[in-house]
Amino acid sequence: MTNSVTMYSTPWCGYCRRLKGQLERAGIAYTEVDIEQHPDAAELVAKVNDGNKTVPTVVFPDGSALTNPSVAQVVERLGAPA
Repeated sequence: MTNSVTMYSTPWCGYCRRLKGQLERAGIAYTEVDIEQHPDAAELVAKVNDGNKTVPTVVFPDGSALTNPSVAQVVERLGAPA
């Protein structure tokens, strides 16, 4: 897949670690942003999640987002026609 997603995470998040491994195995490129190190990213995550800083939050090239998605949901979203 040539599409790349942005995954907002924290170092202590087990769901984030799991999703990173799944994305890597599926060959999905991603950029990881630690919301504890980047306050602007934490604000974006809170905005997407009704005020909650829930991770992992994945943002797609079209600007849409999913919170704590499965790798299947990521693949489906990337494969969906624009």
